[in-house]
Amino acid sequence: MTTATASPHTKGERTRQTIVDHGVATAYRIGLGRLTIGELATSTGLSKSGLYAHFGSKETLQLAVLDEAATRFTDAVIRPALQAPRGEPRLRALFDRWVRSGTAREPGVCLFVKAATELDEQPGPVRDRLAAHHRALIATIETVVRTSDGGFRADADGRQVAADLYGVMLSFYLSHRLLRDSAAEHHARTTFEALLAALAPAPSPTCPDHATGNRP
Repeated sequence: MTTATASPHTKGERTRQTIVDHGVATAYRIGLGRLTIGELATSTGLSKSGLYAHFGSKETLQLAVLDEAATRFTDAVIRPALQAPRGEPRLRALFDRWVRSGTAREPGVCLFVKAATELDEQPGPVRDRLAAHHRALIATIETVVRTSDGGFRADADGRQVAADLYGVMLSFYLSHRLLRDSAAEHHARTTFEALLAALAPAPSPTCPDHATGNRP
């Protein structure tokens, strides 16, 4: 019986993934801008030359970390939510999973809020990539509203709903993380319910019941 050994390519991919995983956790703790190859060399036990072989530059490393964070958000929030029935159940599933990930302080999910305030005045490829990931989420929310199959008002504005939901979540993060407000989640859910109520389709007009035999 022989034991199969991993090819150098497979081993290299595993090493790269380990570095990126450390990168996500480190960026969540110290900020994406302070994430450097030297910082990761210390936390992973790898040499700087080894990290450069995988990424080549600090910028490439930061982009890889952002993409990994986006993948984690998609896996934890978006993809499961899109399995829910269209309309209110799907939007509610997205919101619930988003809140749950924030409450759990999942680094890959929460990194985007931290990085947004850190990079908003830092032009360059990393900021551009971060903005692209945020725009993709906004587009997803718009699509959820647009494809509700009658679950929302016919004139529902998906872009406005995305802006409102983003506002709810940013307020939740601020209250939950910085202010340590024990009512943060309650406030977020109350606001979300009001948002859903505003999206509800108008009730159909009732037809007079002629089966009773009553006549004016």
